[in-house]
Formats: sequence, structure tokens, C-alpha cells
Amino acid sequence: MKRRKILKSLSTLPFLGSLSMQSAAAAPLKKKRDVIEELGIRSFINAAGTLTYMSGCIMDEEVVETIENTSRHFCMIDEVQDKVGEKIAKLVHSEAAMVSCGAFSAMTLGLAGILTGLDIKKVEQLPHLEGTGMKSEVICQKSHNERYNHAFLNTGCRVIEVETVEDVRKAVSEKTALLHFLNIEASHGQIKHEEWVALGKELKIATSIDIAADVPPVSNLWKFNDMGFDLVFISGGKAMRGPQSAGILMGRKDIIAAARLNAPPRGFTIARGHKVNKEEILGMYVALDKFISGDHDKEWKGWEASIAHIENAVKNIDGITTKVIVPELGNITPTLTISWDDSIVKLTGKELRDKLRYGNPSIEASFAGLPLYHYQAGSDSVDPALVETLKGENLIRVTAWMLQPGEEKIVAKRIKEELSSASKPG
Repeated sequence: MKRRKILKSLSTLPFLGSLSMQSAAAAPLKKKRDVIEELGIRSFINAAGTLTYMSGCIMDEEVVETIENTSRHFCMIDEVQDKVGEKIAKLVHSEAAMVSCGAFSAMTLGLAGILTGLDIKKVEQLPHLEGTGMKSEVICQKSHNERYNHAFLNTGCRVIEVETVEDVRKAVSEKTALLHFLNIEASHGQIKHEEWVALGKELKIATSIDIAADVPPVSNLWKFNDMGFDLVFISGGKAMRGPQSAGILMGRKDIIAAARLNAPPRGFTIARGHKVNKEEILGMYVALDKFISGDHDKEWKGWEASIAHIENAVKNIDGITTKVIVPELGNITPTLTISWDDSIVKLTGKELRDKLRYGNPSIEASFAGLPLYHYQAGSDSVDPALVETLKGENLIRVTAWMLQPGEEKIVAKRIKEELSSASKPG
């Protein structure tokens, strides 16, 4: 091609580019499919907290991007777990770590790892323990034996309850596989964290702790590894804002290696159904990394400001009493209790919750001392008599840590509207 023709061709490129840009600008943007709206599923403002039945949390934007980006690639699951496990272990001060499908899964996998070691034959035999030479009992304090310990029963083990150090010594036998501790119940048991770990070391039995929802504070991510627990279980879809179906198992290297043998992608194990895909494993790592490096003081001040905004909107209504507390254990975040004199405000806690739930926009809050799922028809999680008593209590509880920016104003406005309306004469 002659030089003149080449130059002429090049001279048209800006024009063609302009046409292309104009064409793109003129083309209507494709509307993204809203499946929630399409199926008529209720979405809501979450003023209750990181409850599983409420879908946990809204994932961090960077986590969502990670899941989307990694979904376009094939990876070997074991390699993903290897690489991510190494990174997580360093972040949480443990010898090793892996991503599980929630804290419950981490509990099953951790115990399975203790029972089987690296013996493939034993892995294949779980949960059938008789005649295998495997241990079959988990010891925990009576107040720590709550429904999530069913994760241990999945391995074929049974749970032995104790109350004192002497009880532990008497209960320990050649069948004992694990001494388990529930962090949220630490104040209710006679044996505290350090003493539990010391007992495990003395008796040469592995110790574990369930801290499923117990961040913040962020230091809890490594506190119990540093303390000497052999296994730590935590959820990923709560304060860390990772995938709701992910969790982390961390602890001793030999146990984590054995737990991995009991986990997918292997298909001959009790935990085959505990699949975590590459997107969730990588998303969980990003969530943890971002959570640890976050500005937690700023975040806390934001929660306090949101709670103060809601409290200030309702506290001067006749008959209303407000109180802000920070739980000592569990979800350690500012929590607002709004209660009232039922001779002035003609409303029960359940009625206010229903008005918020079925209003527009829909808002979920807790009331009394329990999350709302305990009050749903057919729930057997709580004594029915207690449920009926709590339904009549004139209070609700509100948290701010799952609120999106600006939602505290909506929550404050709606609660004020309903309480004011119920307190009007006649």
C-alpha cells in the first residue's frame, strides 16, 4: 500500500472511533435481571444482626468481585485450599487452616480429622466407629452443649457433659477424642478458657473452641490460637462479610491435614456434602484479609452513631425507655433496646415487629432476648412456654452493624411512626 493511502486510512480512524462511541452511547443499556423481584421474594433492611435464617450478611464489594472474577477460571480445589490455607494461617496465627462450608462444617471436619488421622480406611468408615479403633466421645461443659454440637454427632461420636474439672478427669477415657469449648457460654461454665486448654495439654487430648459469630473484636481471630486451642471454628458470613456458606477451620497442622482428607473434593467421606467451591474459598480469604486490615475504630463509631440516631428518634415518646448495651460475648456490637409502658403504648413487641416486617420498606428487628426465628410457627428451638411469654414483652432490640448507609434513618422513622401511633389517645 502506498504511503498516501496509508495516511488516508489512518486519518479516518478518529472518525470511525467517534461513530463507534456514538453508536455505543445511542444503544440502550441492558437492564440487569432482578431475580429477587421477579420471584416476588421479600428483601428487607436488616436491623437484627448476622442471623443465618436472614441470609447472614451483605458480602463486601471486593468479595463479590473476587467471586465473579474467579468464576471464569478452572482451578484444582486442593490447590486453592493449599494456597488460601497458608495465607489464612499466617493471618490468624495458626499452624494451618482451611475454608469450610460454615462453622458447623468446620466442627464436623475438625473432629473427623482427629478420629481418622491420615488413615484412608478410617475416613471411608465414618460415621461407623464400632470395631475401628477410633475414639467416640467429645467432652464439653453442660452449659456449652447446645444444638450446634450436632456437628460432632455427624461423625458417630457422642457428647459427654461435665461441670467441674474433677468431672472432666473422671469422664476422660480411651474413647475421648476432644475437649470442646463454646466461647459464647464462657461466663456460664465453671471452667474457663485457659484452664480448659491446660486440661487438654495435661490429659493429652485435643481442645477446640466454637467462636462462630464472635467477631468483633478482630483480635478473636487469633486470640484462641495464641491461647493454645488445637482447633478453632468460625463462620465467614457474619462480621467478616464473606460468603454466608463459608467458614474457617484453623489449628494444628496434622489435624487440618486429616480434616482435608475428610473433605471435598474427595467423594467417599461423611463431609462430601460440605462442598465449598473455588469462588467461595477465594472470596473467604479476601473477606478475612480485608476485615483484619479494616479501620475498626471508624466502623465502631459509625455503628454508635447509627444507634444514637435511632435512639434519639424514639426516646422522647411518652412511655418509651431506651437502653444501649454492648454484649460481653457473641456479637459484640452496640445494641439498642426499646421498651415501653403498655398502659401508654398499646402495642406488644411482636405486634411492632410485625408492623416493621410487613411495612414498606420491610425491616427486621429482634425482640426480647432471642432472634425472631424462635418465634416462628413450628419452631422447637425454645421452650414453647418461654416463647409465649416473650411474645408479650413490650420491647424490641435493634443493631446497626448490618445496616447499609442511610438505612438507620429509615429504621428510626418507621419505629417512631409506629410507637407514636400506638401511644395516641383512643
